[in-house]
Amino acid sequence: MSSAVEPATVAGDSESAGPPVDPDYPVTPVPLHARKPFFSLAVVLLGFTIFTPTMLAGAALGTAFSFWKLMVVIAAGSAILGVYVAMMGFVGARTGLTTVVMARYSFGTRGSKLASILLGGTQIGWYGVIIGTIGDLTAQALGWDSYLARAAVMIAASILMCITACYGYRGMYWVSLVSTPLILALACWVVFRSLEEVGGFSGLVSVQPATTMTIALAITTVVGTFVSAGTQAPNWTRFARSGSQAVWACVIGFLLGNGLMILFGAIGAITFHEGDFVLILYNLGLVGWGLVLLFGNLWKSNADTAYAFGVAGAELFRKPRKTPFVIGGCVIGTALALTGVHNHLVDYLSLLGTFIPPLGGVIIADFLCRWRRGIPEDYIPRPVHWRNLAVYAVAAFLAWLSGEFEVGIPPLIGIVAAIALTMFLHRIFGDTSATREVSTSTV
Repeated sequence: MSSAVEPATVAGDSESAGPPVDPDYPVTPVPLHARKPFFSLAVVLLGFTIFTPTMLAGAALGTAFSFWKLMVVIAAGSAILGVYVAMMGFVGARTGLTTVVMARYSFGTRGSKLASILLGGTQIGWYGVIIGTIGDLTAQALGWDSYLARAAVMIAASILMCITACYGYRGMYWVSLVSTPLILALACWVVFRSLEEVGGFSGLVSVQPATTMTIALAITTVVGTFVSAGTQAPNWTRFARSGSQAVWACVIGFLLGNGLMILFGAIGAITFHEGDFVLILYNLGLVGWGLVLLFGNLWKSNADTAYAFGVAGAELFRKPRKTPFVIGGCVIGTALALTGVHNHLVDYLSLLGTFIPPLGGVIIADFLCRWRRGIPEDYIPRPVHWRNLAVYAVAAFLAWLSGEFEVGIPPLIGIVAAIALTMFLHRIFGDTSATREVSTSTV
């Protein structure tokens, strides 16, 4: 690539030689003519993070801290998350590549399969969790006890989300553009009602904590809400016209949007003893608006999830189209929901949140060390980049130890350790693979 802003091809992909089969370029760089304006990118990322289940994390914080301490925790956690995701987003914009394709250069063409399996598999699991949640909450709202009724809702919702994901970036943009303002308006209205419940802002500030939680665990909770999904920010920021646009779009989505959802959940827990605004609307007798909030919010978020495992599947099997993998992942995720696995899967998926951020840390550091001026068109990655894989393993282990012994913030420790180790080893040993990995022609 002669330019860091407009990559031309991904070396080693035969499908990049001709016109793109998929207009979303799942395994090749997004060319300059297909890049999107800043407003479009900000809408998509904000729509991705305005996610009602995030409120449940805020609910856990709301009852554990006084209001001003709560604000400090949310600000600190959101800042950590926002900086990390902004760095990932910058890499995506400069390379034009998804996270899993960029992993080919950091971990090797075979080593990158680890990223595809972790990221794609996790997203399929989350897809199933959300589909199951939609079925259960809809049945609760309408008083349905029948399993078949819940199953019908799950299948219908899954079909809608799958179709949106198959349309790619364009589909997610229009869904986010319509649903996000409505969801924010409903959320602000619930906050207004919440303040009425406690006697205004002064009443909210005066509420004393009912539970306890350490600051480190609270910040971990904030960071953990979207750090795994944030690792896949390049899936969308690769459509940015510049690195700075990608950074600001990530700040809007992951610092502002995610922070607001945590704050909303905390306020709901303080005033109504319920962090999920959907259930608050149900309890207020506004079942219709609760369903609007539920479907509008989870539709766009789960479409993003389906898109993520679609591009991961395209990389894993080295195919030029994401659609078959979007459909296949949606079928698997829906099957998980129909069997009730979503009631037991969240803890497992949260554990994966410890192991995914170090992947992003290695990719960020590898980009800063080797690819800031662009990836040459004649560069062919080796099958396995053992040094970076070893760094990932060490960083993931440190993050896991942090969680086990409740020392520090596991996602942050994993990210920082991965970045520091990658840069240190590069400085000591250099790019020892360069001469054997560069060919005189692309494949």
